[in-house]
Amino acid sequence: MDRSTETNSTGPDNAGVKVPPPLVFLVAMLIGLWWDSPWLSGSSAGPVPTVVGAIIALAGVGLIIIAALGHRRAGTNLEPWQPTTAIVKTGVYGYSRNPIYLGMAVTQLGLAICAGSLGALMMIVPAVLFIQFHVIAREENYLEAKFGAAYLDYKSTVRPWF
Repeated sequence: MDRSTETNSTGPDNAGVKVPPPLVFLVAMLIGLWWDSPWLSGSSAGPVPTVVGAIIALAGVGLIIIAALGHRRAGTNLEPWQPTTAIVKTGVYGYSRNPIYLGMAVTQLGLAICAGSLGALMMIVPAVLFIQFHVIAREENYLEAKFGAAYLDYKSTVRPWF
C-alpha cells in the first residue's frame, strides 16, 4: 500500500493530494486562453458564445457550491489534504463521486466557450486526466483504507464523474 494514503498511527489521515485541484483547472484554463483567446486582444467571442458559455460556467459553479454544502452538512472537510470524517452520499454525491471536480471541468468548459478559446477547451482534457490520476486515485485509495466496505459499496453504485 502507498504509505501516503495509510490512515493508521504511522501515516497521515488524508489523501496525500499535493496540488490543489482548483489550481490544476485554473492553470490549464490560463494556458489555453494564452494559446488562442480573442480576450487577449480585447475582443470577445460574440454575444451567443458569451451567453451560452456564461450559463454553462454558472452551472459548473452552482454544482461546486451544492457539493461543497453537502460536505458542510455531513460535517466533513472539503479540502483533499484534510482528514475525511464521513462519506458524503446524498444530494449530488448520489449521482457522482466527484461533483466538485465535474463542476470545475464544466466551469472551464463554459469559460472556454465565453472566451472563444479552442485552447482552453482542449486543456480540459489534461486537467481532467491529472485530476483523475493524481487526485481522485489518491482520494479513493485513502477512502477505501479508511472506510473499507462502506466506501466500496458507495463506489460500486455511484459513477466517478457523471
